[in-house]
Amino acid sequence: MATKKKLPSLQATPLEVATVKKKKLSTKTSKSSGLSAPVSKRKTPLKEPLENTDLAFPIVGVGASAGGLEAFSKLLQSLHPKTGMAYVLVQHLDPHHASALTELLSRETIMPVAEVEDGTVIAPDHVYVIPPNANLAILHGILHLMPRSQNRGQHLSIDYFFRSLAEDQGGNAIGVILSGTASDGVLGLKAIKAEGGITFSQDEQSAKYDGMPHSAISAGCVDFILPPEKIAKELMRIARHPYVSHIKGIDSLEILPQGDEELNKIYILLRRHTGVDFTYYKQTTIHRRIRRRMLLHKLDKLSDFVRYMQENPAEVDALYHDMLINVTSFFRDPELFEQLKEVVFPAIASKDRLVEMAIRIWVPGCSTGEEPYSIAMALLEFLGDSASFAQIQIFATDIDDIALEKARAGVYSEAIVQDVSAARLRRFFTQVESGYLINKSIRDMCLFAKQNMVKDPPFSKLDMVSCRNLLIYLGQLLQKKALSLFHYSLKPTGFLVLGTAETIGDSADLFRLVENKHKIYAKKSVGSPLHYDFSMPAPQGVMPAAETRNIEPVYSWAANEIQMSVDRMIMERYGPTGVIVNDDMEILQFRGHTGNYLEPAPGQASLSLLKMAREGLLPDLHSALTQAIKENAQVRKEGVRIKRGPVECKVNIEVFPFKATASNGRYYLVVFQEVPEEKIDKTVSKAKSTKSSAVADQQKDEMERELTATKAYLQSVIEQQESTNEELRSANEEIQSSNEELQSINEELETAKEELQSVNEELATVNEELESRNLELGLVNDDLNNLITSINIPIVIVGRDFRIRRFSPFAEKVLNLIASDIGRPIGNIKPNFAGLNLEQVVADVIDSVSPREITLQDVDGHWFAVRIRPYKTMDNKIDGAIITFIDVDEMKRGYELATEARDFSEAVVSAMRHPLLVLDKDMRVVSASTAYYETFKVLPKDTVGNLLYHLGNGQWGVPKLRTALENVVEKNAFFDNFTLEHKFEHVGVQKVSISGRLIATGDKRPPLVLMQIEVAQ
Repeated sequence: MATKKKLPSLQATPLEVATVKKKKLSTKTSKSSGLSAPVSKRKTPLKEPLENTDLAFPIVGVGASAGGLEAFSKLLQSLHPKTGMAYVLVQHLDPHHASALTELLSRETIMPVAEVEDGTVIAPDHVYVIPPNANLAILHGILHLMPRSQNRGQHLSIDYFFRSLAEDQGGNAIGVILSGTASDGVLGLKAIKAEGGITFSQDEQSAKYDGMPHSAISAGCVDFILPPEKIAKELMRIARHPYVSHIKGIDSLEILPQGDEELNKIYILLRRHTGVDFTYYKQTTIHRRIRRRMLLHKLDKLSDFVRYMQENPAEVDALYHDMLINVTSFFRDPELFEQLKEVVFPAIASKDRLVEMAIRIWVPGCSTGEEPYSIAMALLEFLGDSASFAQIQIFATDIDDIALEKARAGVYSEAIVQDVSAARLRRFFTQVESGYLINKSIRDMCLFAKQNMVKDPPFSKLDMVSCRNLLIYLGQLLQKKALSLFHYSLKPTGFLVLGTAETIGDSADLFRLVENKHKIYAKKSVGSPLHYDFSMPAPQGVMPAAETRNIEPVYSWAANEIQMSVDRMIMERYGPTGVIVNDDMEILQFRGHTGNYLEPAPGQASLSLLKMAREGLLPDLHSALTQAIKENAQVRKEGVRIKRGPVECKVNIEVFPFKATASNGRYYLVVFQEVPEEKIDKTVSKAKSTKSSAVADQQKDEMERELTATKAYLQSVIEQQESTNEELRSANEEIQSSNEELQSINEELETAKEELQSVNEELATVNEELESRNLELGLVNDDLNNLITSINIPIVIVGRDFRIRRFSPFAEKVLNLIASDIGRPIGNIKPNFAGLNLEQVVADVIDSVSPREITLQDVDGHWFAVRIRPYKTMDNKIDGAIITFIDVDEMKRGYELATEARDFSEAVVSAMRHPLLVLDKDMRVVSASTAYYETFKVLPKDTVGNLLYHLGNGQWGVPKLRTALENVVEKNAFFDNFTLEHKFEHVGVQKVSISGRLIATGDKRPPLVLMQIEVAQ
């Protein structure tokens, strides 16, 4: 089973907010885009830590970039407001400008839409929008604002939040990718899917920009590919499914009972199809994967899912790959790699060991290769210059063929820039069209192979095993077996590295703890069996239990090490002298004491065998090596004469080609064997006995001279060749230097391209918001134009600069305006009103911030009420004035007629010789005749406006008179000769006769009562 990889550390990892909940945090921060310190302290400490532990609802992360506003809107418009889910929208926003996204989206749904503030507690059926200039993380259902990364290149805010969401919510996380460019969100979707969550992508046809959807779909991490409207419908279906709607915290066994035979049937189908038995893997993980597949196929019962698997073999393969958790990253947990450089690498990669043997490392559950490649890079960084002659073998294994194929290819997306430093990218990667390619030197160190760790034989003689976050997915039985395998595979000085959530458990007798935080262990020197039973007992109810085989304990690796040490001593004491070289005739290892045959050449240090050869050895040595390389066969040269100072001796040279087990290159063992002096003497004596004549001696001398001349010529040719090689090597170095410079320039251009692409995405988002605003402003402008046109009132809008902004059609006649007058100062307009200085009036209104009204006549004698009000903006600033001209001509003339009629009536009343009172319906005095004031010696101010019954000393308050007057109003009656005798306040006792009549007003006003008083003489 592939290893589950922890999520990498970003500029500020989501888990770094773990300490935030223990501090005194502010639940609110400024909504401005200039976010500098997202986390601030409370003035009052919290009684409880910030934690939302009662989450029982899914959280949907929705990511988009260019074209996202349209996609967000369609999604929200189609969503039911009561799904029980929470929605967090992450958009690529310009960090230097405020965003209108929240305001625009709030019009698309009745769900509450809010911009995230630090410490926001997530609630179901709410929509949360990321603010500008911040990353978003979640911890225990609390949203936290993190500082935005300042790294050059693309800003991957969607990946950042999706990874945090996967870590925090697990199977309750849902990821949705909508329109956008580039590939942000791919790693986040992988993390959500690995934790058992559901993933969506907008289909490429409906996306305004299909870059992000295409990347997500191509990565194979998407469960549903739909347009936004159908994504909304699928979310509503998912909300009702048992996999999602069950209360958080309920054990998965309640959904998938362990004793159910259906589970065993699933295990049988998986084993038959893939050869992998998942019975002894961690059951909670297996159950989550099965439930996830049931949700995707809209199945509620386990028996239905088993039937579906039997009818659709492809689903067995899909479930198998769903169980292989292939989420990994480069240099996850960077502190661990520093610990490897400080603790492990010095022990397994010392210079003495590098000369003698290769460094062997095993990474089981390697997934797509990021882990073994990271170890290789870290090891090369540690070795420095020593890496040139070190043999590094990293065995990376997994049971997922698809993941292994990607690992072998060594091509990764541009998103790795979040995990790999710029220096490492330059040194270990080559940028290609689809992302970054691991350099061949790194790929050659790593051997990827398919291996079922619990069934296939393990590797041996290893210096280190890195098995991080694989054991947590195995049951206890498999964990114990795996640790025993690791112990067997390691050398006595080997190390084991586990994940931070893993321990050696009951295997403390096999390993000792070296570093607790990063779970680094060293092998203990106890016996390890060399032979294992790789079969597993069958689970109950699936197959008969297998017979237990007896494990033969044999000698430990320590005994093997003793044998190797003895062999090494014998070789050093009695073995021949020689060197190991490669195809370039560069010395890789020295065997024995080679000083009699090789010596350092003057000048620049070099390990070239030909440069180090002593005088006389070079021609035959070069010839033997060239022949061995060409024919790939053993070559022997005998009787080669060499000089060591004044002494001349003979040497036999043998070259043995061979190929290392873990390397693709060929190597050559060059052995020097000196011919003893006595053998030389015997050879010379024998030659003299067989060559006695002078002619023979002369021929021999001539042949030796020819041979000497030939050797001299060959030496000259070789030196010329060496000189040419040096020149070519120098030229090659210059070319490499130029290539590195060009590569550096290319990387700078690529970085600049990424920055421009990121800025372009942000500008596209801003432009989309502005387009939406322009549409709204267009609608508002149309509404305003139609409103002004439909109002039959002259209206003029003037700016603070006293220039005309807009006017209604009816204002054209009143002020003699034409269309081209827009923009002209109001003072330049000559209205049809004498003595009206509009500019001065507008200035007074703006300065006083108070409205003003003037009633005047135009040149034709038509009356208008000119009203001037201050023009206020949304932020309550005065930015001009609004002038309206209300036609009050009829009202003014009606008022004048009414005034004339009233004056006439009052004149008539005043002319009567008897006292008269005009009353309203409430018996309040409207007017009185002159005779009334004179007769009763009262003043108008004490009479008009007062109730009849309160006049004087209440003389008119007689009940019968009241009744008579009320009948006049209510029944339109009248009365005459109502006699009243009373002692009046100023005139004494008087006897009066009263008459009452109703006076019709002739309009809609209430009628009046005329009360006539006649005083008896």
